[in-house]
Amino acid sequence: MPRTYSVVTPVYDPPADVLGEAIDSVRAQTYGDWQLILVDDASPSPHVVELLRRYAELDDRIVVIERSTNGGIVAASNDGLAAATGDFVALLDHDDTLVRDALALVDLYADRYPEMDYCYSDEDLLDRHGDHVAPFYKPEWSPERLRSQNYCGHLSVFSSGLLERIGGFRPGFDGSQDYDLFLRATEAARQIVHIPFVLYHWRQIATSVASGDPTVKLYAYEAGRRAIQEHCARVGIDAAVEIAEHLGNYRLRRRVGATETTSVVMATSGASGRVWGVERAFAVDAVRSVVASTSRPLEFVVVHGPSTPATVVEAIGRAAGSVPLTLVEHGRDDDVSAMANLGVLHATGDYVVLLDDDVEVITPEFLDPLVALAGSPGVGAVGPKMYFSDGRVQSGGHVYNGGPHDIMHGRAAYEVGPGGLLAVQREVSGLNGSCLLLARDVFLDVGGFSPQLTGPLADVDLNLKIRRRGLERIWTPHVEIYHFESAHRHGPPSSADREFLEQRWGDQLRFDPYSNPNLAAGRNDWVERGLR
Repeated sequence: MPRTYSVVTPVYDPPADVLGEAIDSVRAQTYGDWQLILVDDASPSPHVVELLRRYAELDDRIVVIERSTNGGIVAASNDGLAAATGDFVALLDHDDTLVRDALALVDLYADRYPEMDYCYSDEDLLDRHGDHVAPFYKPEWSPERLRSQNYCGHLSVFSSGLLERIGGFRPGFDGSQDYDLFLRATEAARQIVHIPFVLYHWRQIATSVASGDPTVKLYAYEAGRRAIQEHCARVGIDAAVEIAEHLGNYRLRRRVGATETTSVVMATSGASGRVWGVERAFAVDAVRSVVASTSRPLEFVVVHGPSTPATVVEAIGRAAGSVPLTLVEHGRDDDVSAMANLGVLHATGDYVVLLDDDVEVITPEFLDPLVALAGSPGVGAVGPKMYFSDGRVQSGGHVYNGGPHDIMHGRAAYEVGPGGLLAVQREVSGLNGSCLLLARDVFLDVGGFSPQLTGPLADVDLNLKIRRRGLERIWTPHVEIYHFESAHRHGPPSSADREFLEQRWGDQLRFDPYSNPNLAAGRNDWVERGLR
């Protein structure tokens, strides 16, 4: 038998034309086995109930529930869920619309994924002129991002069995009741599926968060924070949840022990150059920057080439001060991968930071959030937000969807990117190797940097080896560094390196679960050509 879909819409005093468009968008569905449950939450305007009754008379698939008292969106939504008889339940706000094929596409994916308990689609905004703007092309299931941002949003569809298990909407989360529901649903779902099509149009009105005014419904942000905090308690994440600077986003401050040790592994040829009008000995200033930016147990392992001036080596020792320092000489200046591998073999820390020598740390106590993330179950590597010396973004993580790229490469520092991706902690397919923290055991387990790659594609290969182990790569905007890209760095990847990477990884360089295929198809304005 065909599946049935219940569309639940709580209603409170919308304009007649807007409400009519929402209902008509369900009636226009190309998939016909649906039930629309409209719950009027005691709207004061008489036109609302009159309109709902007329539609119920027109179509026997429409069920109207009239509440005698206003109970709020949670109560109204739960009344709708209680009346739902479908195999799946979709959520539709009273001022939004579905595309004609929305339920048909959901049903197609339900065929493809028999254990699908929860799915979400891409969405866009319906502006005041009726134009469709600002499409939000979402990633595949990204749990760390959901803890930072309610990115799943619309259209969300749940199996009725899942809703029965988790109990529907919870009182006390008005304004973020859907966020709380998504968190609990994804904890319990057998399979979570992303549908990479815009199936939902979110209308911009003055009282909606979609209006672009972040101060609308401020209470909703606190409700969202509490929802994430309770989620963390349920899944065993020891963290304090904060409302982030960009409203609608959140930050998890994971608590981290004080005993884990970190080795900063740095390869250098002792180069120097001018930055911000001042001559710098890069490795010396990098070591000094790290020492000033952390109080965690730390050691330096600096691998230098034969041409490194003795004066630079001595200055590195002075910059390290009381922090333990191991100096290792390598036979070549230009094989950074081999130098890094050698450095990790000499390291003794629980974690290693693979750090280019031409960096400066911006964030105080920068190791705490990185170590806390790297110590989380299932995480293989962690990387920060990096800037060039002029403040432009160097990397928001890697994306592999037709070739390796740095996300938001070259964009202005203040930009948050589509869907706020530069403002939220999230899974990525890879991380820039200029600053990369991972457990030493993970680095050794995957074999470190491949000796066949001596240029800027070595970190791509390392990330893919970590992914092959089933470990996530997490990018965080809450740790920031400058990467000066000094003149001694490698140029573009060689054809031999590109060929090696293609032969080893093939299709994995053309599929990125965290990059929507709509972006890869030519609508990607947040990735620039080039890597490092």
